[in-house]
Amino acid sequence: MRRAALRLCTLSKGLLAPSRGLTQESQNPENVFHIREVRDKLREIVGASTNWRDHVKAMEERKLLHSFLAKSQKGLPPRTMKDSYIEVFLPLGSQPELREKYLTVQNTVRFGRILEDLDSLGVLICYMHNKIHSAKMSPLSIVTALVDKIDMCKKNLSPEQDIKFSGHVSWVGKTSMEVKMHMFQLHGNDFSPVLDATFVMVARDSENKGPAFVNPLILESPEEEELFQQGELNKGRRVAFSSTSLLKMAPTAEERTTIHEMFLNTLDPKTISFRSRVLPANSVWMENSKLKSLDICHPQERNIFNRIFGGFLMRKAYELGWATACNFGGSRPFIVAVDDIMFQKPVEVGSLLFLSAQVCFTQGNYIQVRVHSEVASLQDKEHMTTNVFHFTFMSEKEVPLVFPRTYGESMLYLDGQRHFKSMSAPVTLKRNYVVEP
Repeated sequence: MRRAALRLCTLSKGLLAPSRGLTQESQNPENVFHIREVRDKLREIVGASTNWRDHVKAMEERKLLHSFLAKSQKGLPPRTMKDSYIEVFLPLGSQPELREKYLTVQNTVRFGRILEDLDSLGVLICYMHNKIHSAKMSPLSIVTALVDKIDMCKKNLSPEQDIKFSGHVSWVGKTSMEVKMHMFQLHGNDFSPVLDATFVMVARDSENKGPAFVNPLILESPEEEELFQQGELNKGRRVAFSSTSLLKMAPTAEERTTIHEMFLNTLDPKTISFRSRVLPANSVWMENSKLKSLDICHPQERNIFNRIFGGFLMRKAYELGWATACNFGGSRPFIVAVDDIMFQKPVEVGSLLFLSAQVCFTQGNYIQVRVHSEVASLQDKEHMTTNVFHFTFMSEKEVPLVFPRTYGESMLYLDGQRHFKSMSAPVTLKRNYVVEP
């Protein structure tokens, strides 16, 4: 298992080595950005204003871009993976004034901030893939549809060393794109891999009201063909995972047996009753593992389309999930994997954001946390689900087992177990693996 995780990071590093992969394009200044330039570049591409008072006017101007939208994908020129390849530098070491935004009280890096950067980077990569040289602004509205997977490599993450992000489009459908991103940190004279991320982005029209076609992708090497094929497999896996969702289908026979055995283990042996429940040793009822939070979505957190920035939602969910795992395990946990974050509905500026985190599965030192996101407007009290987040943490010590009381909690347990098993490979993290909220 441990070798498999290290192999994942080694493959990523090898693919992007200067002699073999896509980093040769980094010699082009247009493909290299400072972290501060990413959001500014996105505003320039979309024509968004930094002034909240001007956002209505800016969105009205985008209506004029409809004529630049392709009627079919065949009318768009194909692009290569190199066309969308970019590098973004976060110089925490060489520019110490950046550190405070990314710093925790324990002198570690806030992983929630990294999630924000990955979200912005993924959108910019897709705009590079769909760049129209004859138009100053893009007619496309590109938004994050899904965080498919973020796998952490077994590397230290210091707030005093420079960080580099890189990424490119790796798969293309008619209106959607898969983006592969990698994060490295400087150790000595080399950048060592920290994480690998796969996001799915979708293209909408200039008003973000309907789907829009994206440029097709042409493949230039066996490595690129392998990446594209992996994108096809990822799509199939997501469809299969969705079709077997516990919201649609009954648990498997093995899962039903698991839940029944857990139920029997909580029956009071002193009584002959299905209602008398007691916790086994070193266990916690699932209902006692919750934490909740509320945020008001201010204009400061808006994206270039004047909805709440998806990276902000991920950061808030991650930080609550981390706090939940910390409170449950009794030690500072480390993030191991993030997967299957589906952006179901946009969050409007001014909404009330309700987050609820719960430990839904544990095994050894691992803690699987599910964070449910709901919004309600200030005028309407009706709650709507916008996101469900899945985080896998690792505690410094073995954690208690979590037991469901109700059938609904049993489904949450099985869903958490499924997401835990979907990790690329469980990894053994050292004490100095410093990635925190």
